[in-house]
Amino acid sequence: MVLAMFLAHLVGDYILQWDSLAAWKSRQLSGVLAHVSVVFLVTWLFSLPFDPTWWRGVVFIGLTHLFIDAVQLYVKPPIPALLRFTLDQAAHVTIILLALAAGRFLEINHLAASFSGLAHSQRLMMILLSYAFITMPAWVIVKFTAYGLVHGRSPEFPGRTNKYLEILERILMTTFVAFGQFLLIPLVVVPRLVSEWPDVAASKQTTLYLVEMLASITLAVGVGLLLRQL
Repeated sequence: MVLAMFLAHLVGDYILQWDSLAAWKSRQLSGVLAHVSVVFLVTWLFSLPFDPTWWRGVVFIGLTHLFIDAVQLYVKPPIPALLRFTLDQAAHVTIILLALAAGRFLEINHLAASFSGLAHSQRLMMILLSYAFITMPAWVIVKFTAYGLVHGRSPEFPGRTNKYLEILERILMTTFVAFGQFLLIPLVVVPRLVSEWPDVAASKQTTLYLVEMLASITLAVGVGLLLRQL
C-alpha cells in the first residue's frame, strides 16, 4: 500500500495533470476541483488491490489535497516559486505518510527502515514508482528548479519545451545507468544539445537551458543508481 500511494500521487498530481488542467487549476476553484477529482479517483483505484476497505484514508488524502491546492489559489505568499513548489509537495507527502500511519501500513518512527525494506521486498512496485517519477514529475521538478535558480520565478507552461523528448531521454539514461552502461549517457544527451543549441544561443537562454539539462541528467542518473541497488 505504501508504494502504491506514492505512485498514485505521481500519477494523479503529475502525469494526469496536463498543461490546460494545470492552468485551469491555477485560476479557478473549479479547476482545483477537477484536478482533485482525478487525484481522488487514482488514489482509490491504486488502493483497491491492497485494501478495498481503506476508504477513510482515500477520502482523507483527497480532502486534504483539495484544501492544500485551494488555499494556494487564494493565498499567494511572497516567496520564491521553487520554495512554494517544494512546500506544496512536502505537504502532500506528509499527508500521505500520516494517512498510511493511521491505517497501520507504515511506522512513522521507522521510516527509513520501512522504505528500505519495501524497496527490496516490492521490487516491481519500486521500479514502476521510479519510472513514473522520471516522466512528468521529473519534468516539472526540472522546470521549477531551473527557473527558480536562474530567474527566481515559476516556469512558463507550456513555454519552449520538448517535453516528451526530454522524458524519453531520462527513461533511456535511467535504464542505461541501472544496467551499468554509463558511457551511453552522452549518446542520449548530445544529439538534442547539438540540434537545439543554435536556437538556444539565439534566444539568449543558454544558462536556463544548461541548468535544465543538468538537472534532468542528475535526476535520471540518481534514479538509475537507486535501481541498481534493488
